[in-house]
Amino acid sequence: MTTSMPTLVDIRTPALTQALQHKLDNKTKPLGSLGRIESLALQLGEILGTESPALEQPQLVVFAGDHGLTARGISAFPSDVSWQMVENFLAGGAAVSVLARQHGISLTVVDCGVNHDFLAGQAAGAERPGLLVRKVANGTADSSVQPAMSAAQCQQALHNGQEIVKGLPGNALLLGEMGIGNTSAASLLLARLAGLDIEVCTGAGTGLDAPAVQRKTAVLREVLARHPGAKAPLDALAALGGFEIATMVGAVLQAAHERRVIVVDGFIATSAVLVAHALQPLVLQRCVFAHRSGERGHEFMLQHLGVQALLDLGLRLGEGSGGALAWPLLQSACAILREMASFESAGVSEKSAAETASV
Repeated sequence: MTTSMPTLVDIRTPALTQALQHKLDNKTKPLGSLGRIESLALQLGEILGTESPALEQPQLVVFAGDHGLTARGISAFPSDVSWQMVENFLAGGAAVSVLARQHGISLTVVDCGVNHDFLAGQAAGAERPGLLVRKVANGTADSSVQPAMSAAQCQQALHNGQEIVKGLPGNALLLGEMGIGNTSAASLLLARLAGLDIEVCTGAGTGLDAPAVQRKTAVLREVLARHPGAKAPLDALAALGGFEIATMVGAVLQAAHERRVIVVDGFIATSAVLVAHALQPLVLQRCVFAHRSGERGHEFMLQHLGVQALLDLGLRLGEGSGGALAWPLLQSACAILREMASFESAGVSEKSAAETASV
């Protein structure tokens, strides 16, 4: 399967990188003393193409979908929780709703394929605030029996993701997701695209005990065996993934093309980046990984991509909650570049040549 996604260009230019590094090195502080905030500031400047980056109108998008594989008992929660949580997002009661409000981040929920009609009883053409209905189908098929989605459905989800981002303001996209069973889809994508055994990719998800994790692992091993030929990124996505993950892949590639800062949440959000990276490796230049999830496979995902997350708080909620929690760090990194004085502007003496030579 092929895709019409735009080809990403290398956004790094030696002149801008050197200018950003020089600016950071000459702030009123010991060299490198702000640690990873400095490398984050450098990356944000590169993404936005300026020595004085500013994050504007951040958009947190929660991509929601149901998974046919839940029929095999791979989750601790029933699939109805997917649509119930979407209603919770829309009502402002979920963790990510609270965090988005706290930090002034716009929150949109996308129905990519939830087995529920969120517009039931409303007039034709009616919309609900904060909700986009981009439903490919009422959930994916059971991937232990057949591909989770057809090639056409996968392409539709990718296209939907592109179009969603094209319609959003701002220069930052924070990824969120909701879908009972989607840790299984993420584990399957990790195993197939990174060449890892499914056992090391599979965790507790929504709270399975050890025997249940073993049963989940056995089911996922069965799924992989059923789709041995689904090795190319989009083939694996169609056979093993979810509508919300596929829509997120399209959104990630479009946001990367537009040079938006992409804030990646946990395990499921990173699985979308895993697929996007397999298609276009330069996507990683635009991605800030918010946190390392408590979900077992996430560490292996981050290792495969060769990236380091900002936070490690044992989070495994999803929703985009980790991205929202990390958001103030991105704001601080930009503010440091824009507002912190240099030695020259502040009239502060720098380390002397003699002191530098003796270090």
